[in-house]
Amino acid sequence: MVEKGTIVVVDDEANIADLVELYLAREGFRVVKALTGEAGVQAMKDHRPRLVVLDVGLPDLDGLEVCRRVRATSSVPVIFLTARDGEVDRVLGLELGADDYVTKPFSPAELVARVKAVLRRVDGGPGPEVVQAGRAAIDVGRREVRIDDKPIEFTTKEFDLLRYLAERPGLALSRQQILDGVWGYDWFGDARTVDVHIAQVRKKLGDAAAIKTVRGVGYRFDA
Repeated sequence: MVEKGTIVVVDDEANIADLVELYLAREGFRVVKALTGEAGVQAMKDHRPRLVVLDVGLPDLDGLEVCRRVRATSSVPVIFLTARDGEVDRVLGLELGADDYVTKPFSPAELVARVKAVLRRVDGGPGPEVVQAGRAAIDVGRREVRIDDKPIEFTTKEFDLLRYLAERPGLALSRQQILDGVWGYDWFGDARTVDVHIAQVRKKLGDAAAIKTVRGVGYRFDA
């Protein structure tokens, strides 16, 4: 297996760090684990990773402070692990430039998918000009959606929402993550905005592609 680079995992719960290492190693990543914030900062200096998985609730320096220190000298992608949901995640992204966050408890397979998605965004430059989603073709350059080659009228936000979901197929995304990704970290409004827009997008898609409701989480795009 071709090694895909180093990922630093900073989490004071050794069993979680071990589980994350197991799943990332299967995908060809080299994993360096750190159990404290200070050790995490040092590991990032020593190993220059491609990405950092960083727990917010660390016993010495919390994850926010670790990220501040790292951001002072590096733009390495950071995925936060957080037991806190809600407005703190907005603050993380807004102030510190977090690339993504996963709320505990989480599926290791989902975390791996998030890692790959972030690395694709960082390393891959522009994504595909046309994202195929079931029978729907999302033309990024022309900002146009076609179903069976017939153009369908989408508003700006509906297009952005469909594109955001279609570029993350199979991932269960919370309303907050969708808000942050589509409306932006600095948008402070009602999470029900997502539900309203999802309903409109579903109506326009018909049976061309499916946006599934994930109970207690949010939504998942199934092409």
